Amino acid sequence: MTSNEALPAFELGFPGELRDRLVAAVLSGAKTATTGLAEGYALEGEPLPEAGERRAVPDSAGRTVAVIEVTGVRVLRLGDVDLAHAVDEGEGHTTVAQWRAAHEEFWHGAEQRAALGDPEFTVGDDTLVVAERFRVVERR
Repeated sequence: MTSNEALPAFELGFPGELRDRLVAAVLSGAKTATTGLAEGYALEGEPLPEAGERRAVPDSAGRTVAVIEVTGVRVLRLGDVDLAHAVDEGEGHTTVAQWRAAHEEFWHGAEQRAALGDPEFTVGDDTLVVAERFRVVERR
C-alpha cells in the first residue's frame, strides 16, 4: 500500500475521553490488544481484521496519530477471554473480572446500544467477541 492510499481506521471506543485514554495507551506501548463485538462487525458489514493488515489510529479529532499492524485475531466467547488478553489491553486491569466489568459498562452504554440499533443490548458468556492483537508500526 502506498502512502497515498488511505488505511482503514482503527477506532477505539467513541470520540471523547475514553478514546483519548485508549489512544494514549496505544502510543505508550501499554495497549497491544483490543476486543470488539463480533455482532458489530456483522451489522456494519465489515470484514474481521486479519494478521498483517495495517490500520490508521485516529484520535478524537479524527487525526491519524499512528499506524498499527494486526498481529493476531481470535473470535471467541466472551466467557473465554483470558487474563493475558485482558492485561494486554493496557487499561490497568489485573483480573479478567475487572476487564469484563469495564467492557460490559461500555457495551451496555447508550452509544454502543445506539450503534448496534438495540436499546436493550446485553452481553453474556456466550457473546462472540473479536480479540485482536497489534503493534504500532508508525507514529505520526
